[in-house]
Amino acid sequence: MEPSDGRLSRGARSRKAITRRAVDIASLDGLDGISFGRLADELGISKAGIQTLFRTKERLQLATVDEALAVFLAAVIVPASSVPEGAQRIRALVEHWLEYAAAPLLPGGCFWAANLPDFDSRPGPVRDALADQRRAWLAVLERELTVAVEQGEIAPLDTELGAFQIYAVLNAANIALRLGDTESVSMVHRLVDTLLTPPR
Repeated sequence: MEPSDGRLSRGARSRKAITRRAVDIASLDGLDGISFGRLADELGISKAGIQTLFRTKERLQLATVDEALAVFLAAVIVPASSVPEGAQRIRALVEHWLEYAAAPLLPGGCFWAANLPDFDSRPGPVRDALADQRRAWLAVLERELTVAVEQGEIAPLDTELGAFQIYAVLNAANIALRLGDTESVSMVHRLVDTLLTPPR
């Protein structure tokens, strides 16, 4: 069992290294910009080795989408989870998202902002995976807004609409940040402050 376990471990490490680099590429050039040959050249490994791990470009793209989610969870969701639910967590999620996009953690900024426009009208597994992740992020925002309302932290509001507004302004900020407009961050804060107005 030892040799087999070792191969599995090496395979997992190789997949991780390949998909992590693919996430960086896709944040700049989209998922269509990744290929076995490009990854092989950039990582200094064999194209055949990458093909053995992923078989098809679609599988490589799907693995890249999964890795992008892992990066996002580690950068945004997990740090914010240490903050109390509701208004405080909304603010934490937004701040960590801004750091994720503004630093940027990925060279092209937000992975989904870079790739959803390319796949939103292209039915298939990659579109479905991206759409599922988008829905999950909106659900996180809506849930925390709902908790904030239920706890009496903020005035009653349409939490579904509020989540959509936060999502939309973050996407707009991502584009603005790519263009060097750092003032967009204050726009995000202003919208969040409006949504998180305490009850009168």
